[in-house]
Amino acid sequence: MNNTTKLILSVVCTVALGLAGGLFTAPEIQGWFSQLAKPSWNPPNWLFAPVWTALYVLMGIAFFLIWKTKSVAYTKQWAIIIFIAQFALNLAWSYIFFKEHQPGWAFVDIVVLWLAILCTIIGFSRVHKLAAWLLVPYISWVSFAALLNYTIWQLNA
Repeated sequence: MNNTTKLILSVVCTVALGLAGGLFTAPEIQGWFSQLAKPSWNPPNWLFAPVWTALYVLMGIAFFLIWKTKSVAYTKQWAIIIFIAQFALNLAWSYIFFKEHQPGWAFVDIVVLWLAILCTIIGFSRVHKLAAWLLVPYISWVSFAALLNYTIWQLNA
């Protein structure tokens, strides 16, 4: 498989899987989520989709860089396993928060997700430095999202 195909597959699959979380999110925005107390610094709802899409594109490019790089098999495999694990935690957060209406448990998930992203950045840095740097906006946004999640949880306890 050539690198162009790998890049397209990496980005399309990552964005598609990421947007799958929207299946849990979208139906709740106008319903349950709109009824929650939120902090004054809560971003407008329309901002989340483009930010997450951009982050998923960056994640897809980062994954492509790992996939195409010739590296020690163990190091590369470990980086990919951690990437998949953090992605599963990312999707789980949408389900727990929006589908199950459990901000407290979602906060637990997002803390573990943050740690998994950090591990992914470390793992990616051992294979391809740029791939690791491409995940910095992601961990930054998840840091903000964790604070927002916690605040919403506390405001609605």
